[in-house]
Amino acid sequence: MVAHRACLKEDPEPGDTGGQLPGPDPAAAAPAAPSPPPAEPDGLRDVCGRERRLVTRTRERHAAIGELLAAGHSAGAISRELGLDRHTVQRFACEPDVDKLLVKATSRDSKLDPFKPWINQRWNDGITDAAALHAELQAQGWTGSVQAVRRYVRPFRQMAAAPPPAPAVPKARQITRWLLSRPASLDPGEHAQLAGIRARCPHLDGLAAHVTSFAEMMTNRTGGQELPGWLAAVQADDQPHLHSFAAGIRRDQDAVTAGLTLPYSSGAVEGNVNRIKMLKRQMYGRAGFALLRKRVILHPR
Repeated sequence: MVAHRACLKEDPEPGDTGGQLPGPDPAAAAPAAPSPPPAEPDGLRDVCGRERRLVTRTRERHAAIGELLAAGHSAGAISRELGLDRHTVQRFACEPDVDKLLVKATSRDSKLDPFKPWINQRWNDGITDAAALHAELQAQGWTGSVQAVRRYVRPFRQMAAAPPPAPAVPKARQITRWLLSRPASLDPGEHAQLAGIRARCPHLDGLAAHVTSFAEMMTNRTGGQELPGWLAAVQADDQPHLHSFAAGIRRDQDAVTAGLTLPYSSGAVEGNVNRIKMLKRQMYGRAGFALLRKRVILHPR
């Protein structure tokens, strides 16, 4: 989901000027100066077109860890040599493609995101000093640095007015909930957002189709007829995460088929186990086995 974050951003409407004021008639005015570079194009470069420090650091760390691993060093040794946390080393070592690491690193939500509409409005009201904006943000509960505000407003200085902030990109967890929920439980706005995401990203559209097919199998108990075809369709599609899920199903396919076909369930057993564990937690350190036995037998089910 995170690797396709760029697909989640809505394209600007045709004719949208990004909030800039219209300029004079080109036929009556002098040739316009070249437009400034966009802020952080593709998330890898800053407003001056230079590679962001985060991107450079990620590339350097990935290369260094790869070289040390090829030389036979362990994760612990690499962690000590580079001064990195062991989990960071393992995360870099498990990802051979640095571009995927860069997508995750540059797609993180910013603490400034909830305040961006307010900053844009204040800028258009004439408050164009980053320190003054930072002071007003602090009064609203902002705990970040003035540098974060300064970086955000820097592109505005080359525009006639601050553009409206881009719509918030739905979080991966939120999209996952939409995909796993019954369609009837989503409101019209969520339906519209999910439809837009599926239209912009073929990968997520294919994922949603597989999820829907599997949910229908579970609901209609048609796993005996449809599970082999579903597994084959997943295997033929470019869905690496679903490939691992399908491989797990194949390892115990008979049991999964029974679960997707038969009306029987272990829910009653699991509920009884949960009840006994709850009673044990209530009595821990306070009573012995004899009382626990009586409570388990007499407790209403």
